[in-house]
Amino acid sequence: MNVRVVAATNRNLAALVHERQFRSDLFYRLNVFPIELPPLRERREDIPLLVKHFVKKAAVRMGKPIPFVPPDVMEAMTAYLWHGNVRELQNFTERAVILSENDILQISTKELTRQLLAVDCQAGTLGQIERNHIIHTLEETSWVIGGRRGAATRLGLARTTLISKMRKLGISRGDNTRAPGYVGNSIA
Repeated sequence: MNVRVVAATNRNLAALVHERQFRSDLFYRLNVFPIELPPLRERREDIPLLVKHFVKKAAVRMGKPIPFVPPDVMEAMTAYLWHGNVRELQNFTERAVILSENDILQISTKELTRQLLAVDCQAGTLGQIERNHIIHTLEETSWVIGGRRGAATRLGLARTTLISKMRKLGISRGDNTRAPGYVGNSIA
């Protein structure tokens, strides 16, 4: 019997062997032909090719032709950090194919934006993070503050509370000046 084993990990096995947290004999059995790849977020130029491949593969399997990925969708997917790497990208793309109602790939940009906002939270003070989040939400709602689809509802605040916070943080209509470290929908 001819058997080949392919193993993947995000851990540094050599360091773990050195720290005696991974068996050295197993490491040397697995380390015959190592291939090291940087995480997907460090090779963003691969994302459009992978998206097209995963869309085509899922669409064929589901009998749902999707020949077109809109530029804004591709831009949002390229900007996302994909902490789950290729597997996360593949699962997200497959879900998008399932949920697309026509021959154009449709995605939940809210899901991608939430993750970008979480990354933004790593830089800045709490006030800067709150300001960035409010401005981002206001932009998403075209600066509509009240009502069912307004920023206050999305933020889980009363309209008057949001207005008060905007005054306190110096946010006015058309303000898109954010704190340092904010990446929004751009590539970080």
